[in-house]
Amino acid sequence: MERWSLEKLKNWKEHPHRKPMLLLGARQVGKTWLMREFGAKYYKNVVYARFDKDSLMKASFEKDYRITRLLRDLQLHGDVDIVPGETLILLDEIQECPSAITSLKYFCEEAPEQHIIAAGSLLGVAEHKGTGFPVGKVDRMYLGPMSFTEFLQATGNGRYVQLLREKDWETMERFHERLAEQLRYYYYVGGMPEVVARYVSSGSFKEVREVQLRLLADYHDDFSKHATAAETHLISQIWKSIPAQLSREDKRFVQSEVAPGVKTDRLRGPIRWLAAAGLVNIVQRATRPEMPLEAFTDGAFKMFFVDVGLLAARCKLSASIILDGNAIFGQYKGALTEQYVQQQITTELEAALYYWSAERAQAEVDFLYEGETEIVPLEVKAERNLRAKSLQSFYRRYRRPLAVRTSMQPYAVNTVEVAATKDSPAGCYRVVDLPLYAINLLDEVVSVGRQT
Repeated sequence: MERWSLEKLKNWKEHPHRKPMLLLGARQVGKTWLMREFGAKYYKNVVYARFDKDSLMKASFEKDYRITRLLRDLQLHGDVDIVPGETLILLDEIQECPSAITSLKYFCEEAPEQHIIAAGSLLGVAEHKGTGFPVGKVDRMYLGPMSFTEFLQATGNGRYVQLLREKDWETMERFHERLAEQLRYYYYVGGMPEVVARYVSSGSFKEVREVQLRLLADYHDDFSKHATAAETHLISQIWKSIPAQLSREDKRFVQSEVAPGVKTDRLRGPIRWLAAAGLVNIVQRATRPEMPLEAFTDGAFKMFFVDVGLLAARCKLSASIILDGNAIFGQYKGALTEQYVQQQITTELEAALYYWSAERAQAEVDFLYEGETEIVPLEVKAERNLRAKSLQSFYRRYRRPLAVRTSMQPYAVNTVEVAATKDSPAGCYRVVDLPLYAINLLDEVVSVGRQT
């Protein structure tokens, strides 16, 4: 398999002001594979230490922060000479050794020539903050599940990846059905590397589901390992409620529906725990489209799964669903589609998303995308239904000149005329229609739409 993050790590390697890299992500998203593959491709030697299994190296990092001693111990451990630029030092499961996290500060200050990547769970590293965390002394990279384009590459459909990169909209439209078919497969399989690997090796959707259910069980087991008994129950209740919450037309997370009788204040800690573990992604509501959006949130939010395939498994979608092009867009069509869009933008474009809704939920824009110079409303449609009353309502309020609508409709840029009302004059705005399978091109089409 191929991960686009390898190119990001290559850029990190060549950067003149490189710092130790902290690679973060939920369990099972492929952090260990990524850094070992990077080391094998771009370095002469690799020294690998894993703190949940290697008690010798853990004890070494807990002794003190003398960099010369640590480098000597790492050389002995790896049985190689550590040569800057030729040797990559990998520190895995670093959350199991808080002293190793702190040591990154000293590596940055005293041995900046060394190439170091540390990988750990979001939760474990988050718990370490405030107790010697190397603020400002590390570079960071978040690794999520495989994106749709990575899935295409892994499944032998690399030509479609090239087609997307070339933005050949005319050819995409001719091959729309094939791209839509691959997208349905991705909705079912998702982007967890082990699941994708099983799908590639076996072609069996039954085996895919077996791996997904095991991963979900493993995540559930983690609740009790890292949280108190009281928190574990609430974490589990929140986790179980997500599919039902996303299946509603209004996908705002309603905390009162999680555990009747439990005050919402008690859910804040468990929700933060799930987010810190990387198992859910929180999309907050912005009260108005002003930059930066994070300054205009009001506490309401949507909650998404870490992966669209795992959401499909939690929704108990049958494998036979993918054989019918429309069946997958049934009860959970909105949930799967919004999950997919949110996941691609978060992982491939590395952008934070927000959403907007009017008072008394009279209108809602699925996502707000914060570009370099403006806020762009993003409407998500599961099929080809292009009615977008919310976009018009949004325009009447804020007069934003550009919007994006992603659906199964071919690429197009159109002007929408908005009639006058007693509260708002007539006007018009541009809408970029972007196919769902090309959502990774959002940045580029926003730039084009702005210039059109």
